[in-house]
Amino acid sequence: MPFSLHGIGVSRGYAIGRTYLLQRNQLEITEYTIPDAIVEDEVQRFLTGLEVARQQLQDIRARVPATTPNDVTAFIDTHLLMLQDATFSEAPIGFIRTRKCNAEWALQLQRDALVQVFEQMDDPYLRTRKDDVDHVVRRVQHILMAEDPSYLSDPDYADLAPSRLEGRIIVADDLTPADTILMQHRGVLAFVTEYGGPLSHTAILARSLGIPAVVGARNARAYLGHDEPVIVDGRQGVVLVGLDERILRYYRHKQKEERQQQRELSKLKGKPAVTRDGIAIGLYANIELPEDAAAVRDVVADGIGLYRTEFLFMNRNDVPDEEEHLASYLHVIKVLEGSPITIRTADLGADKQVDGGRGGPVSTNPALGLRAIRMCLKDLGMFRPQLRAILRASAYGPVRMMVPMLSTIQEVFQVLRLVAETRQELRDRGLAFNEALPIGGMIEIPAAAVCAAQFARYLDFLSIGTNDLIQYTLAIDRVDDEINYLYDPLHPAVLSLIHNTIQAGHKAGIPVSLCGEMAGDPRYTRLLLGLGLTEFSMHPTALLEIKRVIQDSDVGVLNGVVRRLLRTTDADKYAETLKAIAQN
Repeated sequence: MPFSLHGIGVSRGYAIGRTYLLQRNQLEITEYTIPDAIVEDEVQRFLTGLEVARQQLQDIRARVPATTPNDVTAFIDTHLLMLQDATFSEAPIGFIRTRKCNAEWALQLQRDALVQVFEQMDDPYLRTRKDDVDHVVRRVQHILMAEDPSYLSDPDYADLAPSRLEGRIIVADDLTPADTILMQHRGVLAFVTEYGGPLSHTAILARSLGIPAVVGARNARAYLGHDEPVIVDGRQGVVLVGLDERILRYYRHKQKEERQQQRELSKLKGKPAVTRDGIAIGLYANIELPEDAAAVRDVVADGIGLYRTEFLFMNRNDVPDEEEHLASYLHVIKVLEGSPITIRTADLGADKQVDGGRGGPVSTNPALGLRAIRMCLKDLGMFRPQLRAILRASAYGPVRMMVPMLSTIQEVFQVLRLVAETRQELRDRGLAFNEALPIGGMIEIPAAAVCAAQFARYLDFLSIGTNDLIQYTLAIDRVDDEINYLYDPLHPAVLSLIHNTIQAGHKAGIPVSLCGEMAGDPRYTRLLLGLGLTEFSMHPTALLEIKRVIQDSDVGVLNGVVRRLLRTTDADKYAETLKAIAQN
């Protein structure tokens, strides 16, 4: 009998194939106390486990084809770095020596402490990085519990032989980055996972690798049998079961359309993003790591609209110095060869593990606590090196600096004073920089959006961060499975705040961009154009599809329809007007 499972579509596309249920061995950690005489032997057993895990990951990385994007292999590199990080490796040794814990138990204690820290973070991307901890811990636990811990075959991949996976749709509770990368090169058609969200590893990697994926499909393994024919609709987040010929014909046609669309999109590389009525639109890309810059160049984006710098602070007990910041920025400047780059200052949560132990106690509500610019202004020892590096980088290319999570104009004044002081410091040192470095702010708090005109008076540009703006406006956590159905970019309050920010920028004569996920979703492109947006910044893989929608839109017509939408109070008319915008 036909039925469907629903989750979150995180990588567009359609797959038709048979399921492969990936059943992980559930580890049951035995806790016991070890005699004093063998404590150092237990320490050595733990260190051996770390070394074997490291060799496994290096072996996996070596098998990844050279054509794989750098942002994909970066996940493996992150896990390798974690194995070397003192926070991960030294604390369990302390537990073994002081509490006489066996190695598995000691590692589990540190895992629980690290996961609790990540769960306190407000930033959705950083919070989902607790998955890294679980994936690395599980790998080491498998090794520690094996009869022969010196082996180099990977226990997690015993059932992942290429002959078994080719042409299959993987159904699992969750997937590690190594799983995802290896499966893509073994001919897997799609992924379905019971857990995860739009910022999970599986989601990010599936988008980068172009594999259809549905995550958060609860109890999928209970409803789906092994070797069962299914269809995965990565656009709608649906898994269809019990297929008949009519359904198969429909989705084969959709696959054909998808392939043709991708061929057509590739022709848009290097073409201008201009609407039917002649309005030029800027299309920029968001990046997480310096290595991501190559993908920005490949799609011929106008530049980088958001360069997140948090990676510099992760998996370490100290803070990056000026030279480390500068090196990462210069790498991106070199790759982009003259295209503009917007560097966001550190947007870290209220947690000491992310900033070298300088953040103090964990906040009971990090979303409303010490994070982003608030943390930077409190800890100038962390902030000043980044300011110096950004200013110095501006001597080598068209760099802009962007400040996250502004809520008061006083924060702007504090930042501008610090920048002025830093400029003088660099002059005294005889170091070059751009005296006119553009400084902008992210509008991601409702208070800032309401007062956008005030911010626009003192800043050179504004950038709307819709991910946080929507969460703060609607008081919901979009990575919380219990309430993420309330995450609504089309809520009238959200659209009103976006419109107010764009209008404030226009009146002040400064550019306004939008760098949240809305920018890379074609469902919202025409709406944003109608709201007056002229700069979009998104994941590089979304850029060409957004360009296609822009080229097929008439801003003049959309402006009029959107004005009616903003005045609409009737729910039915509101929905009708949104539909009309999508069709214009």
